[in-house]
Amino acid sequence: MRLLLLGGGWFLGRAVAESALARGWQVTTFSRGLSGGDVPGVETVRGDRTVRQDLARLAKAGPWDLVVDTSSSELPPRDVLMAVEVLETTVARWAHVSTVSVYKGWPHEPLTEDSEVLVAPADADESFGFTGTDGSPTQYGFQKAGAENAVLNAFGDRALIMRPGVILGPGEYVGRLPWWLHRAARGGPILAPAPPELRMQPVDVRDVAKVTLDLAAAGAHGPYNVAHPDGITWAGFIGTCLDVTGGSGYPVWADSADLIRHGVKQWTELPLWRTHSGVWSVDPSRAVAAGFSPRPLEETIADTWAWLHGGGQAVPHPRAAEHGIAPAREQQLLAELSG
Repeated sequence: MRLLLLGGGWFLGRAVAESALARGWQVTTFSRGLSGGDVPGVETVRGDRTVRQDLARLAKAGPWDLVVDTSSSELPPRDVLMAVEVLETTVARWAHVSTVSVYKGWPHEPLTEDSEVLVAPADADESFGFTGTDGSPTQYGFQKAGAENAVLNAFGDRALIMRPGVILGPGEYVGRLPWWLHRAARGGPILAPAPPELRMQPVDVRDVAKVTLDLAAAGAHGPYNVAHPDGITWAGFIGTCLDVTGGSGYPVWADSADLIRHGVKQWTELPLWRTHSGVWSVDPSRAVAAGFSPRPLEETIADTWAWLHGGGQAVPHPRAAEHGIAPAREQQLLAELSG
């Protein structure tokens, strides 16, 4: 199998490259080479995917059996469309990593692949879309819906659309799980969102890479939700963070209504916490029926700490600064909520 990977230097792209090489595939990566590093064993082509001339030069290195696009998360649909237009005649199939944010009902409603998707044109620029007053839908979701259309319009039944929710694991650059791990290691009372038994559905980056390649190799097409079918409770999540770090802390459970009343920012100040009923109600049964069997999230947590504790450094990203609550503010909230 000849694979062209758009990206490939960090996090999901790196995991895809490593998984493909382990299968004995021939892997070509296309990137600027500015973030992360090349996985040993790949063939590299340097270039900027937003520059048509660079894409045209890349096309001369083909053909490929499959493209996996992991590098379009911050690009407008028109840039995805340009890559599709230039590479269409040199690739047989296209696997596009999208997001559950494309659903009109996310994060308010339970979601399947049949749920309504936001409407966006394939040639939209970065200004298209809007973010609702309650934080949904998001302009990001509109952008990703347009990017999906760019791929689907050209490849049809030769297009695989992966829609993950939150991806965690070694190499994570957003900083959600790393923040909780560092917080657990620091010890003391830890502000935690109740109820403890509430489940979340993040998924390991290595499992996203594997299922993407498995489905593509099997000729699967259309959309697949990628969320953990079992998930992990908040109690299990924080407990595992404490166990793997050896932290002496303990969770102090706070009702979500109290957290909101005190102005705690959902999704960022307490990473992964969000009160919307559909945020962790993404149905991955289609992927499961096709063989998706992700590792327990306890393993993801332990492996991420091993990576961090071993000197692992994520590729710098501005979103990382958004996540986590300042120690002084946490202590103030703990005092106020217990008063």
